[in-house]
Amino acid sequence: MHVLVIGAYGSAGVATAEGLVDHVGPEGPIDRLTLVDDGDPGGGLCILDGCMPSKAVLSAAAHRYQARADERLTGEPHAIDLKSVVETKDEQVLSFAEHRRGAVHDMAARDGVEFIHKPATFIDDRTVMVADETYEPDYVVIATGSVPKVPELPGMDEVEYMTSADVLDATTLPDSGIMMGFGYVGIELAPYLVEAGVEDLTVVEHDARPLDEADSAFGDELMAIYREEFGIDIRTHTYEQAIESTEDGVRLHVEVDGKADTIDAEQLFLFTGREPNLDRLNLEPTVLDPRSGWVRDTMQAVDDDRVLVVGDVNSHEPILHVAKEQGYKAAENILDMAAGAEPEPYENVHHHVMFSGASVYPFARVGHTAETARAAGHEVVEATRWAKDDGVFKVKDIPHGLARLTVDAETGTVLGYQGLHAHADTMAKTMQVIVELGLDVRDLPDRAYHPTLPEILDSVIRETAAQVA
Repeated sequence: MHVLVIGAYGSAGVATAEGLVDHVGPEGPIDRLTLVDDGDPGGGLCILDGCMPSKAVLSAAAHRYQARADERLTGEPHAIDLKSVVETKDEQVLSFAEHRRGAVHDMAARDGVEFIHKPATFIDDRTVMVADETYEPDYVVIATGSVPKVPELPGMDEVEYMTSADVLDATTLPDSGIMMGFGYVGIELAPYLVEAGVEDLTVVEHDARPLDEADSAFGDELMAIYREEFGIDIRTHTYEQAIESTEDGVRLHVEVDGKADTIDAEQLFLFTGREPNLDRLNLEPTVLDPRSGWVRDTMQAVDDDRVLVVGDVNSHEPILHVAKEQGYKAAENILDMAAGAEPEPYENVHHHVMFSGASVYPFARVGHTAETARAAGHEVVEATRWAKDDGVFKVKDIPHGLARLTVDAETGTVLGYQGLHAHADTMAKTMQVIVELGLDVRDLPDRAYHPTLPEILDSVIRETAAQVA
C-alpha cells in the first residue's frame, strides 16, 4: 500500500505521517509513504504565522498593558520596540520550524519513506504530479492548511491592506486603522495593535457583539474591556459596502441600521477569516468538489473515500490541536481500512481558547453552553461568577471578566465551562479533564487551595452542586 501526504510540514500533515510511519515496511501494511511539502522555510501555519508568533507579540502587549493600566505605577509606560519584538519572534519561530522540519526529515530517513520538497498537483483522481513524477497512491492525505480570506467588496482590489501575517512582521504601524473581521484573529490582534501604537482603531462588527460561540454576557464583557481598557471603537450592527483609497489612507463605506456612513483611517487591517488552501492543488481533473460539507467526520472526502482531508483545509474546526488530532485519526482510519475495518469519525469535546485582552483576559470554552446542552437534550443548571467579586482578582489588579459552569440538572455531570478572565486559558485544561471524564459536580473538591486564583472555579462548582442536590 502506498500513502501520499500533501502538506507534510503542517501540524495535521506531520501528525498523519507520525501515525503511519511505524507501519511502513515488510512487517506493516504500508510499502511506501511519500511526504510532500514545498514550504519555505516550512513548518506549517501555527509555527510560522499563527499560534506561536502571535503569542510572542501578544506577550509584549500584555506587559505594556498591565504596566499602563496599573494605577499604582507612575511614569510613562514603555513603548513596544517593534523591531526587537519581530526579531525575537523570528528567531524563536525559525527554531520551532527547524525542529518541525527535522522531525519530518527523520521520518524520511527510514526505509520506505521519502520526502519531496516540491509542490503537488492532481492530474486525475488520486493521481498526483510531484516534481515531474507521477504518483498513483492508494490513499492521498490533503493537509495544505488555509490562506487569508479576502471578501468580495467593491474597491478591495485597489486598496492596500495588512493581514495577520503582515501585522506579525510589522516594524512600523500607523496611528489609525480600520479592522475588518472580529473573529478569533481580530479579537487577539486588536489589543496588540493598540499597545503597539495604533492609537485610533475602529473595529467593524456585524452583530450586536463578538464571540459567537459564547453566551452573550461574554461578548458584552469583551466589548466593555476593549472599549474601556484599550480605547477601541467597536461599531456593532455595521456592514461594509465598499472601500476606496484616499490621500491619507483608506475610506470604508458602511451601512448602520439602514443608514450610510464612512470610516476613515490610515490603514486597513483585514482579519476576515481564512479559507482552504486548495488553488495550487488543481482539483478540477478530479471528482473532488470542495463545497460545504465535502469532508466527512472520518476525514474522508465525500467524493472519494481514499482521499482524506485534515486540518484547516477541511474547514471543520481551524484550531491547531484539532488539526493534529484529525491527522492521527486519518492515519488510524487508513490503517483500519487497509485491514478491512470501517473508519471511525473524529469526535471531540469543544475546547477553544482565544488570547483576548492582550492575553491578560483570555477567553476559553470547554464543552457545552446552556444553549447547546439543551439542544442536545439536557436539562441544565448554571452558575456565573464575576472576577470583580473575587478578592484575589482585585488585589492582583485583574478585575475584569467572568466564569460560567453548565451542569446536567439530573445527573450532576459537568457539561461545559466558559471563562473570560485572567488565566482562563490555563484553567481550561482542568475543566477539559472534568468535562471529558464526565465527572459529577458534587464529587469535585470545592475548597480553595493555593494558589487562590482558581477560587472563581470553586464558587461555580459549589453553586451548581447545590442546585443539583
